[in-house]
Amino acid sequence: MNQYAVWGNPIAQSKSPRIHQLFAEQAGKNMSYVAKLGDEQDFEQQLTKFFKQAQGANITAPFKERAFKLADEHSERCLLAGACNTLKRLEDGRLYADNTDGVGLCNDLARLGWLKAGQKVLILGAGGATKGVLLPMLQAEQVITLYNRTFEKAVDLAEKFAKFGNIQAACWGEVCSQKFDLIINATSFGLQGKCVELPTHLFQDAFVYDMQYAIEMKTPFLNYAKTNGAIKYQDGLGMLVGQAAVSFQLWEGVMPEVEPVLRQLKAEMSK
Repeated sequence: MNQYAVWGNPIAQSKSPRIHQLFAEQAGKNMSYVAKLGDEQDFEQQLTKFFKQAQGANITAPFKERAFKLADEHSERCLLAGACNTLKRLEDGRLYADNTDGVGLCNDLARLGWLKAGQKVLILGAGGATKGVLLPMLQAEQVITLYNRTFEKAVDLAEKFAKFGNIQAACWGEVCSQKFDLIINATSFGLQGKCVELPTHLFQDAFVYDMQYAIEMKTPFLNYAKTNGAIKYQDGLGMLVGQAAVSFQLWEGVMPEVEPVLRQLKAEMSK
């Protein structure tokens, strides 16, 4: 039986074991997938020991950069992100690292009908979540504006990815004076019950997407957006399932169907 796990700290809240259980049932695969609590001090040793038996792993906060450094090979999108969320043990025992977050996001946006070439996209935040999705978003021909509290961080990120497509950093005044087709929250403010409070006119005609997810989409950012005129909005549950599907395909060679798993998760979360 192939063995997999998701590593993080904290990890008890992870939906990944349930998602991959549903994928395995759908694909007729006999596999084990569990949640593993990573130790801040001994994570590298834990992961090395795990891979003596296991075939693959997902990595979540705060270990994505540390797992990246442990890998022997990396996909291009993983190299650019400087972090991985997926590891696969190759036949010779070496570790291959990928970052499936951006593909997961793009696939979910496409599922929603929100991914159109040439549209203007505002991404809030310039941290790890943003780094993980920029290459696939630019490959999907999105015209991206980055806004971050620390302007220089957004500038550095825009310069790093400029050769892959149309991307720029913007200060607050520039953001307020523009209109966007799609607004994506990639900040972690929601974990503290906060959000970036954008001018209300930006929500009038834009699709609004939060990479975080919550029961009935009640994230702080989506609540703020709805209160201020957003009509079309979505949380990141579909991105979570989407990135997991790409990981599953990398490991097991089968791309599972996302929609039935997403419906099942939503039903279970609403109970």
